[in-house]
Amino acid sequence: MQRPPLRQAKTIDNVFNSAYWHLSQQDFTINEIRSKLERKTDNQEWIDTVLARLIEGGYLKNDFDFALRYCELAFSHEVGAGAIRRKLQQRGVSLTEIDNAIERVMDEQKVDSFEMAASRLLNRFENFYGTNKEKVYAQMTAKGFSRVEIEHAISLHPMRETLRSKLAVKADKADLTTEIIKLYNKGKGQTLIEQELKQRLIDLSDFEDTLYQLTLAGDVDFYQSCKDELAKKRYDLTDYKEKSKAYAYLSRKGFSSDEIKEAMRLDDE
Repeated sequence: MQRPPLRQAKTIDNVFNSAYWHLSQQDFTINEIRSKLERKTDNQEWIDTVLARLIEGGYLKNDFDFALRYCELAFSHEVGAGAIRRKLQQRGVSLTEIDNAIERVMDEQKVDSFEMAASRLLNRFENFYGTNKEKVYAQMTAKGFSRVEIEHAISLHPMRETLRSKLAVKADKADLTTEIIKLYNKGKGQTLIEQELKQRLIDLSDFEDTLYQLTLAGDVDFYQSCKDELAKKRYDLTDYKEKSKAYAYLSRKGFSSDEIKEAMRLDDE
């Protein structure tokens, strides 16, 4: 939806009034006010005159003074330097002015970015039961903190042991029997199933017992599964090279040497 066109200024006083109105709402950078006034008039002489008088009268800060004030407010609200840089650059302030302002405010106010990160994390999270590590990093990064600062903050948090990765949280909810059967149905052997579940941080303390029970119940039969996977291929087992390729393929699928040999023997029959 396009914004309706503004009524164009007929006099320089109209331009002044527009600038005063905007600045009464909040602080703006010189570039931001210039952009707003350019919607009001195409008379650059009027705009330059208004901007010069606003700066002279203290109504409009130069970019460095604007950045100083912004840094002071941001640091008081525990916003890190990274977010300050992003925001001020978006508002048209040069990186040099931004970095100089950050350095001065941090020096004058004795701002410790590591201490600030730790304080923000503690104030935001009493514990980490309702979130995960990835979300915490994303939120802290959005607030301007570096990875090193975030890691430092986490290391000081009294409930840091409750912060777990998204993968670990998901693993806690996983049912070992269900996950084994899912992978088995995809034609994977025991070794590969165990490897994949381990990578997903699923507790494997009952793996052997669960697999034994599934085998007794007839839900899992790796010998048959190995044969089925071999049958899907077109290896010529009478050829040594082809047979070696078949063996390597089934081994990568996680089947044992005995299962592979049995599958090939049965196939020969």
